[in-house]
Amino acid sequence: MENLTQYIDWFRHSSSYINAHRKKVFVVLLTGEAIAHDNFSNIVHDITLLHSLGVKLVLVHGARPQISQALDQTGLAVHYHNGLRVTDAECLHAIKHVVGGMSIDMEAQFSMGLANSPMHGADIKVSRGNFITARPLGIIDGVDFSLTGVVRKVNATAIQQHLDKNNIVLLSNLGYSPTGEVFNLSAEEVATEVAIAMHADKLVLFGPQRGVMDANNNLVSTLSPVAAGALHESIDDANDQAKNGVRESLAAAIKASSKTVHRCHLINFADNGALIEELFTRDGNGTLVSRDNFELLRQASIEDVGGILELIAPLEAAGVLVHRSRELLEAEIDYFKVIEMEGTIIACAAIYPLDEDSGEIACIAIHKDYQETGRGDHLMRALEKEARKQGMSNVIVLTTQTAHWFMERGFTHIEIADLPIKKQEMYNYQRNSKAFRKILS
Repeated sequence: MENLTQYIDWFRHSSSYINAHRKKVFVVLLTGEAIAHDNFSNIVHDITLLHSLGVKLVLVHGARPQISQALDQTGLAVHYHNGLRVTDAECLHAIKHVVGGMSIDMEAQFSMGLANSPMHGADIKVSRGNFITARPLGIIDGVDFSLTGVVRKVNATAIQQHLDKNNIVLLSNLGYSPTGEVFNLSAEEVATEVAIAMHADKLVLFGPQRGVMDANNNLVSTLSPVAAGALHESIDDANDQAKNGVRESLAAAIKASSKTVHRCHLINFADNGALIEELFTRDGNGTLVSRDNFELLRQASIEDVGGILELIAPLEAAGVLVHRSRELLEAEIDYFKVIEMEGTIIACAAIYPLDEDSGEIACIAIHKDYQETGRGDHLMRALEKEARKQGMSNVIVLTTQTAHWFMERGFTHIEIADLPIKKQEMYNYQRNSKAFRKILS
């Protein structure tokens, strides 16, 4: 019964994500390694679920390991330069055979509809076509790459027409020229250029590990394009992230998020349910590279006291926030998180522990020039995550003028007598604040 309760709770909380994702365009890169993994059938089921929820999907599949295996079996000599395969006519013949077979197999997987399976009743239509115009990469450092190419143009209008018919569009790592030639492309490049051309809401990149790791091998959950670029430059050839393809995925995310793509997600193809966890839970599963400025959220330090005081002063004057002296703020700075933009504190919030089960969210302040931008929601998610990390099961808030804002985010009204004892003893009856509580999932 406990697991059932957790499932129902998660399902209810996922409704906001379902509404947010409906009719949005997602481009999903499925590398050859992902397709070859035992977990790929689960990925197909999760993609089918997204389609059923109204997400417009463009799938781009690679075939790098499958192509290498086929070329080895044929005994063809394969040459590389700067990590890129040189594709001659004989190699391309084998590549077309491999890629064509993989595309057909993927169509078959999305055509399944067995009873008592996640595919039952899905009735998915998959569209393929010559949507990618390519050109030859050319001669670099004296090396003629022949039929290895790059994306020249994406026929976004044609792709959108198929999406509007509720079809899934399936693309490969092959492109076509106006002269009738076929070129071997990078699947990462195809996915990136398609996402940019389609102004996709998301680019999802499946890789062999759970997102991007920092120098201490810890997962980096959120990155700006600039921060991602710096991290990308720090990954040398000896780094595991270069060897397993994460560097290529990160480069794709950097380019896409720097252009027209709102958010790029790097997740693990071996982790069952990673796609659902990344898209339908607050904490996600992998690494998010985003053009939003949310990545600037961090733990406050003593150097931030002046910026916080300046930020909260107008709200204190209006009676929205309780006055905090510099001395008090310095003593409590460890409870605060801030959002910094170009050296300026534009938002802050704090969470105070009340007892082993409860915490108080307080002092949420956002600069007037950056309100209505989602930063309040981002701060709230960060504070709730911190509360769960500290073992709290619920958070409370006291407010005089923003009750509905908290109610819209899952808080429910409680009586003053329902507050933790510590907070009851500190309650200011002159302010007559209303109390709200949120149970943390």
